[in-house]
Amino acid sequence: MARPGPTTQAKRQRERAKKEKRQAKEEERALRKEQKARNASDRPLAPGEDPDLAGIIPGPQKPATDDY
Repeated sequence: MARPGPTTQAKRQRERAKKEKRQAKEEERALRKEQKARNASDRPLAPGEDPDLAGIIPGPQKPATDDY
């Protein structure tokens, strides 16, 4: 059986770039997860309150412009 040839510099560079990109993605994911957890804890919700509707005031709203 033939032995594989020596690993080229180009292959090492590709593998190193791939590894760095993977690490950068993991760091970004961790950062987003941390920010998401921090944002969720900023707004304490009452039991049974929908987080999408929290802070919305029902009823008539002020006009967006004062052209009236």
